[in-house]
Amino acid sequence: MTTPQAEIVALCDADPARMQTARQNFAIPDSAIYTDINRCIVESKPDLVILCPATAHHADFVEKVAKHDVAILVEKPFAASLAEADRMIAATRDRMLIINWPLAWYPPHITTKRLIDEGAIGEVIEVHYYDGNRGPLYHRADKIEVEQDAALAEKAGSWWYSKAAGGGSLLDYLGYGVTLASWFMNGRAPIEVTTTTDTREGLEVDEHSVTVARYATGLSKFETRWGAFSDPWLTQPQPKCGFVVVGTEGTIASYDYETTISMQTRARPAIHTVPVDTIAAPYRNPVEYVLHCMETGEAIKGPLDPRLSRIGQQIVDSAMLSASEKRTVRLLP
Repeated sequence: MTTPQAEIVALCDADPARMQTARQNFAIPDSAIYTDINRCIVESKPDLVILCPATAHHADFVEKVAKHDVAILVEKPFAASLAEADRMIAATRDRMLIINWPLAWYPPHITTKRLIDEGAIGEVIEVHYYDGNRGPLYHRADKIEVEQDAALAEKAGSWWYSKAAGGGSLLDYLGYGVTLASWFMNGRAPIEVTTTTDTREGLEVDEHSVTVARYATGLSKFETRWGAFSDPWLTQPQPKCGFVVVGTEGTIASYDYETTISMQTRARPAIHTVPVDTIAAPYRNPVEYVLHCMETGEAIKGPLDPRLSRIGQQIVDSAMLSASEKRTVRLLP
């Protein structure tokens, strides 16, 4: 979706080859291509910088950009660790920091949150999440598909499969589930976390993880998968990608990309479908929303708020510790 009020003033990457696709897609002139981030910001004078480096470098880049008077939007996940997330928060105390979770813009999940806030299913007591795709190397930006042989050949050299760079399905997808679950639960955090992962022979990182979080209200489950039978934006795999939310007075099944949600309540216990909301400006995409907040002074809310995302990062770090030590752990502070 285009944002007419936004203009791309520059692209920056230490490796020019990595900018080639975006450069062509958006017809960026040579004069707007940079390899040095400080020079890029000084010369192009952006209002908003969108960062999408490898997860392990999020904190480093936020600290570099925060030296300039700009808002900073970081593509998910928040960070490779809670300590790095806190570095990002500290560096932007007098700046706008936004963590973009693309699932937060999906109409089914926005509709689910509206219904929760309206009391349609009572208090949320459980959230169950399954999400992922065939694997991160099967598609480029804008979901451009890559042939299987080419995707498999890239594994050895890709940061997605590097432990040091923050790769793995858990770090790629768990943050989505636990951050939106924290949103659905109005900021409630779990007490303890138990996680198991599956790392195939020859790989450094997992391609499958299951996390069980114990809340005061009961157990919630979060599953991440690289290797789903199909990509959900083309064909929903089974299990379906998305959420099932259980409340004291009803339930909602909210699946990625679908045009309806399934719902049941005490007043209407039979499962029935509800059309998803039509999302109006300025809540249709992150750039549109952030520009609106910059213009109006409105505070960043929901999953994009670093304070809520930090709860998700607490759960992710606890899950990593649990998987490593093969035991249940208390939620890290």
